Amino acid sequence: MLWLRTWRLGIKSLLLHPMRTALTVLGIFIGVAGVISLLAIGEGISQEAQRQIEGLGADNIMVRSKKPMNPPEGSANSFIMPYGLLREDYALLVETIPTITSALPIREMRREVRYADNTIEGRVVGCTPEYADVTRLYIERGHFVTDAEVKTSQNHCVLAAHVVERLFPYEDPLGRRIYLQEHNDYYTVVGVCRDRAPTAAIGGSLDAQDFSNDIYIPISTMRQRIGDTVVMRSGGSREGETVELNQITLRIDSIDNVQKTAELVERMLEKNHGKLLDTAVIVPLELLEQARRTKMMFMVIMGLIASVTLVVGGIGIMNIMLATVTERTREIGVRRALGARRSDIVRQFLVETIAMSVLGGLVGVGIGLLCPLAVDASRAILKSVAPDLIAGLPDIMRDVTPIIVPLSIPFAFCISVMIGVMFGLYPAYRAAQMDPIEALRHE
Repeated sequence: MLWLRTWRLGIKSLLLHPMRTALTVLGIFIGVAGVISLLAIGEGISQEAQRQIEGLGADNIMVRSKKPMNPPEGSANSFIMPYGLLREDYALLVETIPTITSALPIREMRREVRYADNTIEGRVVGCTPEYADVTRLYIERGHFVTDAEVKTSQNHCVLAAHVVERLFPYEDPLGRRIYLQEHNDYYTVVGVCRDRAPTAAIGGSLDAQDFSNDIYIPISTMRQRIGDTVVMRSGGSREGETVELNQITLRIDSIDNVQKTAELVERMLEKNHGKLLDTAVIVPLELLEQARRTKMMFMVIMGLIASVTLVVGGIGIMNIMLATVTERTREIGVRRALGARRSDIVRQFLVETIAMSVLGGLVGVGIGLLCPLAVDASRAILKSVAPDLIAGLPDIMRDVTPIIVPLSIPFAFCISVMIGVMFGLYPAYRAAQMDPIEALRHE
């Protein structure tokens, strides 16, 4: 009954000054809503980054060609630089490492592609049928590159959705023939891919991948029809490179064997490449672990930043309660004269600060839970008002959806109550230490 009366009296005292109480509560609820919202946005960004890494396959190893800073011996006097992965590397890895269940060779190069009067600069990708599964490409019409087409080196191709829009705005591309200008060669369209969102760059290990301008052909056709050498001309000068394979994606039999296999791959590549530094071994499993560690650091930093707002709200509570103690000096003197103990005075003022903290915490939790809706609504408004601004944002910012972290709700609420108690103790102690006689004399 004593606590119930104390709570009733405390709430009645707060309601006597509604504007002051509301402004005090404002600091707490902004802090709580900030903690929940910032952690939700951080979780959304982190989940998107992890999803992209997981899309690479945690049981995969990617071996990529990398242009060396110094040209290999024997190529210094030639304008064509040979570097990168060899078909010999591909055969050596597949034949000698038992933990590799499948291997996907990939060759890429930029080329101008034409149909009728329409031209586009695309990325021609020589690949095998497994490429669609590894990169999560889905066919909308026709079919992807088949084993039979690879075996017979057919002049067939599969187009990305954006390429179809540019080259075939008004007709069905299936069965039509596109023209690779630099090689005077025609390719029959046998499939069209669905639109595929680009992947963001992941740290310094993996570049961003844009699939919108891709043309997929059998890798055997690329070798026979196009070759390994690319020559670029600009300003009267020529520069070229010879690359047999841009990437080899290895699928490992077990996640437990990924790290060991990656180390073995690096050692085997040294046989053909020595110290050229023209290859790189990328392990998505390592990137995933790195992303998880970064997520934890990011969440802690975001939580600390939002917690500063809660501390500021707590300071506001302390200031208001100190002012309240001064205003209610005579009331404190009357209560002490009527027999109230110091503990009763402390309890009275603590109840008021806890009530404001709990109210601010509850309102903050409610506002924080609306964060995903608020972000979507803000993004929709910005798209209609400032589309150029939205288009200039990174993909992960344009598409991120905040994900509420369940633990953030009790965490933020409990912190708000603790701050109310901590910052309410000093004003309550000041009130309890007043001399009753001096308090009664106060005007």
